[in-house]
Amino acid sequence: MSVRRFATTTLAAAVLCFSAVAGAAAVGSPVEVPATGSPVGPFSQNKQNEPAVAVDAHQPDVMAAGANDEIDMEACAAGDPSTCPFTDGVGVSGIYFSMNGGDSWVQPTYTGLSARSCTGPAPCTPTTGPIGTLPWYAEAGIVSDGDPALAFGPRPGADGRFSWDNGSRLYYANLTSPVGGAPHSDVFRGFEAIAVSYVDDVAAAAAGSKEAWSRPVLVSQQSTTTFSDKEQVWADNASSSPYFGSVYVCWASFRSNSHGQALPTPLTLARSSDGGTTWTTRQVSPATDNGISSQPDGCTVRTDSHGTVYVFGIGKRKAQTLQLMYRSTDGGAHFTGPTPVAAAVQPGTFDPVLGRPNMDGIAGARVDLAAGASVDIANGAPTGADATDQILMTWADAASGANHEQVLATTSRNGGATWSAPAVVPLPGGDRPVYTAPALSPDGTDAYLTVNAFTTPYRTDTTSPRGLVGQVLHADVGPTGVLGPWSVLVRGAVGDPRGTSQNGLTAEFLGDYVYTAATRDGAVGVWNDASHAADCPAIDAYRASLYTATPQPAPDVQASCPTAFGNSDIHGAAVTDPTP
Repeated sequence: MSVRRFATTTLAAAVLCFSAVAGAAAVGSPVEVPATGSPVGPFSQNKQNEPAVAVDAHQPDVMAAGANDEIDMEACAAGDPSTCPFTDGVGVSGIYFSMNGGDSWVQPTYTGLSARSCTGPAPCTPTTGPIGTLPWYAEAGIVSDGDPALAFGPRPGADGRFSWDNGSRLYYANLTSPVGGAPHSDVFRGFEAIAVSYVDDVAAAAAGSKEAWSRPVLVSQQSTTTFSDKEQVWADNASSSPYFGSVYVCWASFRSNSHGQALPTPLTLARSSDGGTTWTTRQVSPATDNGISSQPDGCTVRTDSHGTVYVFGIGKRKAQTLQLMYRSTDGGAHFTGPTPVAAAVQPGTFDPVLGRPNMDGIAGARVDLAAGASVDIANGAPTGADATDQILMTWADAASGANHEQVLATTSRNGGATWSAPAVVPLPGGDRPVYTAPALSPDGTDAYLTVNAFTTPYRTDTTSPRGLVGQVLHADVGPTGVLGPWSVLVRGAVGDPRGTSQNGLTAEFLGDYVYTAATRDGAVGVWNDASHAADCPAIDAYRASLYTATPQPAPDVQASCPTAFGNSDIHGAAVTDPTP
């Protein structure tokens, strides 16, 4: 096995075969993405989370990553020092590039609306300046609001036809809101929408060329109450597909803010057949949400070598939580489903202050999508010639109870008609998985899995240390689709997630995702890391007080906390196939 590092860094269904984590784990030395990492401080300029990564199937050494990155935000000391707000109009959709297979990574600097110079004590007024996030948003009157999703596909030619001979196109989907946050904005209606940017000259974009990027295109159809969220993008990247080059974005459309319920929430998909210039939107799932049924959330979209589109999410049918699948054989024009894939049990303990579940303890990071399905398909990209079209799905599951969460995996080799029984992917002792992301090599011979896990049990106080770790695992895939055994290729440093934070300071924050992308020779995985984040006793005390009858006011963050408080990072590793 060799490990490369980020330097800047059935029948019917296949059967899963798992054993204990093999032997002594080979430990790599993952570093930050990018090499310089997020600033040590101040908060929230030092805050990164919720990473995504994509590999160009046509040029596998070319990679792109995204994250929620607050490098351009104001410091807490600007204005009221006990608040750390998102600066109005300033984006958070960070972008990073690697041109050498993950051996080195860069974060380009563009120009846009920036609050980097707002270090206090005066209140912040953002100005045009350096940004490390997607360009052209401020000029369009909108904000890049994170939830990054990236995908490479072929570039269209002058005749509109897609071919790898034309080169590659990188798509970046994210949330967006109007500057000022007005739901009745002249730019678009609603609170959050989905926007997509694309770039053809990745080398120029990595070198800081703002002009290399397209202007953002609004994808979602909005009403004044719409909050579009939890999107993912995918480009049909196998030239064997009749829909080669088509691009798909799925998301949950929260259609109402009535009483904070945001219901109904149909699963929605947009497709583009002209390289992301124009989009057609359709509702995939029903809009019904009640105590019996709820629609898929935390969607994943993928295509196989025949162009079949698969959309997955976690929802409820007859009051049972299920991994659900929708399927289209006509390029996303029509869908059938949902097909139940497997039952799931959401990890987490309801937190009365957050109003959401968390796993590591009171005031912990929310984990709403821990059980969300993460999926990949071995579609043989870039040509589709050696595709097995095997589908691999993983999620974190709490069927064994709190503090005994497990990674479950299931797979299909017949287009999702049948699935193997969910099987446990064993992790090192004490690890409690929270987010998972699988990837299959395009030829279907190797499986990789990135996992963020807590290493400590649920805490009922904020004074006891807590642990968070990221890791990448591997399993060979046999000719009939059998997986296993799994082994740990890379395991990162353990950090204390108490040192991470929501901007509102009341709880930790990790976001909703980790990510993996694979080639024929290896994979790249990215995860949330807290090893450089410093715990702040003043924040611990403030958070603990919120669970009492006498809550305290939030402290002066920069005066009360270590500089590295809030310094959550994106770590990752590029690994080579250990059994070529």
